[in-house]
Amino acid sequence: MIETVVSADMLIEEVVKVKKNHLAPDFPSGKEKRLSIVSGLHGDEVAGQYICYELIRRIKMQFEKLKGIVDVYPFINPMGLEAQSRVIPVFDTDMNTLFPGSEEGTFGEYTAARVLQDIKGSDICIDIHSSSVYLKEIPQVRINEDVADILIPYAARMNMDVIWVHPSSTVMAGSLVHSLNEAGVKAMVVESGVALKIDYEYANRIVDGIFCLMSDMGIWDEPVEDSCISKIARDSDVAFVNAESSGIFIPAVSHSARIGKGDVIGQIVNVLTGSVEETIYSPRAGIVFSLREYPVIEEGSLVARIFGGTDD
Repeated sequence: MIETVVSADMLIEEVVKVKKNHLAPDFPSGKEKRLSIVSGLHGDEVAGQYICYELIRRIKMQFEKLKGIVDVYPFINPMGLEAQSRVIPVFDTDMNTLFPGSEEGTFGEYTAARVLQDIKGSDICIDIHSSSVYLKEIPQVRINEDVADILIPYAARMNMDVIWVHPSSTVMAGSLVHSLNEAGVKAMVVESGVALKIDYEYANRIVDGIFCLMSDMGIWDEPVEDSCISKIARDSDVAFVNAESSGIFIPAVSHSARIGKGDVIGQIVNVLTGSVEETIYSPRAGIVFSLREYPVIEEGSLVARIFGGTDD
């Protein structure tokens, strides 16, 4: 059932609506578990659109196996999606900084408040993201260390390569997931790929992971096995590699590849002089789980994240 969660009149005589697909058994008992899937907080993260489509398609194909509630919110920032913009156009505001929002506030704050209220009551919420245009990410779950003990067993069923546990001090207080966890809803972020593109292999893995979780929750009446054992990453397990020069970044490694300490990650070149400005080496052995996608780079920009091993 398609339901309108938010409807707002704009100054340009346009009505902006946020909708969800409410999927539930034909004859509910009232005791069903509820899973909410959110996408499109950033309008340039389009992989979530495919994930929502594929999830709904698979459920409808075997609808008799649905024993709980799945609410799918494909585009929380519909104006951003239409404009291919990370922020809310016109307002130039990051939607994922406005929670818990306010029904008396701006358009973005009003939308945030209504969306949060609608998701409350869910047993679990998964917020799907696709990084930015600058970095490509391997499939991963990101959770706050304050709720890690509660969420890791669920995150481990999501078929992701890495579960990245963030310190509380680095978690955005205005994000949807933070606000849901504060409200007592188990919520986590799934991140993969790169903005403005769909990596179908990654996206289908996420859909498979959602079905694993649905099976565990009793929402899907079929055993589903995950094909990936997630590795737990704390901040001390992750090395951030930043550029010390400006220019064009030419990678020497593949995204998601294993790398040794001292191996070359890539070079930054000067296109005017034809010279190499910097050769970037890995500070540790591990997996390249974030890699610069956009080649134009400035001094200080993040080039890669390496997970695993030590700096020694």
